[in-house]
Amino acid sequence: MGEVITIGLDIAKSVFQVHGVDDAGTVVIRKRVSRSKMLEFFADLPPCLVGIEACPAAHHWGRELQALGHTVKLMPPSYVKAYLKRSKNDANDAAAICEAVSRPSMRFVAIKTREQQAALMLHRARQLLVRQRTMLSNAIRGHLAELGIVSAKGRNGTDELLEIIMNGADSRIPLVARNILKVLAAQYSTIGTEIASIGKSILAWHRSCEPSRRLEEIPGVGPIVATALVAEIGDWKAFRSGRGLAAWIGLVPKQHTTGGKDKLGSITKQGNRYLRWLLVAGAMAVIRYAQKHGTKKRPWLGRLMERRPTKVAAVALANKMARIAWAIMTRGERYKEPELLLAA
Repeated sequence: MGEVITIGLDIAKSVFQVHGVDDAGTVVIRKRVSRSKMLEFFADLPPCLVGIEACPAAHHWGRELQALGHTVKLMPPSYVKAYLKRSKNDANDAAAICEAVSRPSMRFVAIKTREQQAALMLHRARQLLVRQRTMLSNAIRGHLAELGIVSAKGRNGTDELLEIIMNGADSRIPLVARNILKVLAAQYSTIGTEIASIGKSILAWHRSCEPSRRLEEIPGVGPIVATALVAEIGDWKAFRSGRGLAAWIGLVPKQHTTGGKDKLGSITKQGNRYLRWLLVAGAMAVIRYAQKHGTKKRPWLGRLMERRPTKVAAVALANKMARIAWAIMTRGERYKEPELLLAA
């Protein structure tokens, strides 16, 4: 029996499953390790390749094991599933991870730094609060609609409803209903304040990050989108092309090709949902501006808007924005407007 060279590690909250093999593929280690004994266990092992599924806490353990001298590679769980034999349990999961990490065609996830994860926490917290504010807004609108009080769409319409709720002289709202609506209104205002506070923290991080400032120069990319891109994508060179990044985000068409006949459908919507949402929202802002001021600087976008619906054009522009971001970050360049490129 040889020395362990590859380990598949199935992580959990309290107990971890370890599956290790030697250079001949013979199983050397198959055991459960408690959380408190994890670092002690790996400190006693010689440097080896450790595979982990990219799931919660995976980046933390990846950093810790790297500090002990091991080579750690994270993999998407969906790619590991193909190597799972028979029933799903911790031991079989660890064996599948050990097998998958040794495959030369496997795709890996870059381990995020603590700073990247801290920035992502800002984004995740903000996204959660935005959803909660939307829920409260819909609840307020629904309750007042039952009383025959409606308003325009958007945040301005919600502000009108909040003024009605706080106006005690308005007899359209019964006293019992007004009291509970004031509670919802207070929560809505508090969440708005917290969202603004998180936005300031994101802006401060953006100003201190040079790559984020370069990404902001792309039309449709603001501080929110730029910081999310920097935080989510640690190693830009892990993607061979801008299309690879766009595919990872889920902005490329689905393929159903057989017999040499290509059939493309709607976008895959795989990959990073949050980045996809931000890029499409940024693309919509660019399109609204183009509809108002013209597309002289971006004739490609003008021709696309003539041929396709607005939302389809927004997805195509989001794809282009992702490709531009990849080119800027991998080449160390800055964004140039199209007419400047023609004049150069």
